[in-house]
Amino acid sequence: MSNTDNTSHPTNFIRQIIEADLTAGKNRGRVATRFPPEPNGYLHIGHAKSVVLNFGIAEDYNGTCNLRFDDTNPHKENLEFVEAIKKDVQWLGYGWSDRVFFASDYFEQLYDYAVRLIIKGKAYADDLSPDETRQYRGTLTEPGKNSPYRDRSVDENLDLFQRMRAGEFADGAKVLRAKIDMASPNINLRDPTIYRIRRGVMHHQTGEEWCIYPMYDYTHCLSDAIEGITHSLCTLEFEDHRSLYDWFLDELDTPCHPQQIEFSRLNVEHTVTSKRKLTELVEEGYVEGWDDPRMPTIAGMRRRGYTPNSIREFCRRVGVTKADNLVEMALLEDCIRTDLNSNAPRRMAVLHPLKVIITNYPKERDEETLTAANHPQDESMSTRAIPFSHELYIDRHDFMEEPPKKFKRLIPGGEVRLRNAYVIRCDEVIKDEHGAVVELRCSYDPETLGKNPEGRKVKGVVHWVSARHAVEAEVRLYDRLFSHPTPDATKDGSDHRKHINPDSLRTLTHCHLEPSLAEARLGDAFQFEREGYFCLDSMHTPGNKPIYNRTITLRDTWAKMAKTNK
Repeated sequence: MSNTDNTSHPTNFIRQIIEADLTAGKNRGRVATRFPPEPNGYLHIGHAKSVVLNFGIAEDYNGTCNLRFDDTNPHKENLEFVEAIKKDVQWLGYGWSDRVFFASDYFEQLYDYAVRLIIKGKAYADDLSPDETRQYRGTLTEPGKNSPYRDRSVDENLDLFQRMRAGEFADGAKVLRAKIDMASPNINLRDPTIYRIRRGVMHHQTGEEWCIYPMYDYTHCLSDAIEGITHSLCTLEFEDHRSLYDWFLDELDTPCHPQQIEFSRLNVEHTVTSKRKLTELVEEGYVEGWDDPRMPTIAGMRRRGYTPNSIREFCRRVGVTKADNLVEMALLEDCIRTDLNSNAPRRMAVLHPLKVIITNYPKERDEETLTAANHPQDESMSTRAIPFSHELYIDRHDFMEEPPKKFKRLIPGGEVRLRNAYVIRCDEVIKDEHGAVVELRCSYDPETLGKNPEGRKVKGVVHWVSARHAVEAEVRLYDRLFSHPTPDATKDGSDHRKHINPDSLRTLTHCHLEPSLAEARLGDAFQFEREGYFCLDSMHTPGNKPIYNRTITLRDTWAKMAKTNK
């Protein structure tokens, strides 16, 4: 049964195809999708769109979605990537029950299918070198030509293929190719390779059992058929491969023939999503690892404080189309701000501390406890206690000796309100031997707690923390990793690494946070008032100085910079 709630799940051409199939009774009313990542890296924001699409469609149509690892290249794959992918999919909010599979689960069956192709005269063992194969393949405008080994007998091909499996030949000495049409205008149909030799490689699932491995185009369609997939959703670069997908299924007369449907991949400004380029960033030390909060990986975004809901909402807003496009990073950031604005409790944190002494605070009082709302628009989030004492920290940027006209914060002889507390007046500025401001001596008005007395105008409000009670922390200010909107597709063809933003990470080591943040748990998100949204870094260990990552600023500072630069 289909879900027709288009308010929650906007329609798109894929859903229209599925609706038509269900109406026609196709696939016995079943909907079965799959998410088939290669375990050769971590998932990134582009994969998130596919995860949300495949698992979301299965949920909406009471179907199933398999998690299947396309593990046919043991040179680049390992269990770390397998486990990371599972964690990411679950974090995004999806599960697979007992439906986790590996293409390697089907290696024996895939081998048998290849034997069937040989017996039908539709596959042959080829001795051409990789360079010769490229030369024989032809071009987009010129047809290819047949390999001199194309007309080997069925018996000879069977013998050579069995000996390939037995490990008698060196890597690259032979391949198994499908026999289709070297003159086809679709270059993917020009006798594509379906098996190659990879000796002496330890596969993370099958060990050293195999020394021949199937190619993606051959493996993928047959894995879909074996699993009974009804709708095989993939990105547009596989559109020209659809004829090959169907050719294998038709030639082998599989009991299930899934329908391949292509959609546009997700391209986001200021990122790269090529696994090769992401691997370079990790291995060459441009980032700390696959989960670096500047990376466009799901693990990196999770560590930075992005929420599953914000990523799913981003994928919903982007939609599913046939047209390639470039999505502004601001759209993703807006989804994050919107989610965190509603759900993140407010806290005060002083990132650039300047000491303030309240000179007229009663000595016998020493300190007091004030109350502040956890969220200004959501009373259900309750309140918290914040300590106040005679020695505070405010942000250094909230004080100026010689301010511009519209400066509304603290100045010598001026007044400002401490958020959730009192009005203070700056009476004296203390400087060190170099003339730098190191301390402010201020007086407070005890009658101003939570109010402005009649006739008194105090426009500025600043955040603060009690020095005695503050939690000292390291705060990492993350920003976009690349300063260029299309770092891997610039007009001058420059390398993407040349466009790494030098300010993508700034580390502040002596920040002071209100004491309630000492109780934060991994995964908790907060709005540091007037500073942005932050989360406790997953690398934090109890007993050490906490590390907080900035998830996102309160406003789109890049849009402001772009407007200024025009």
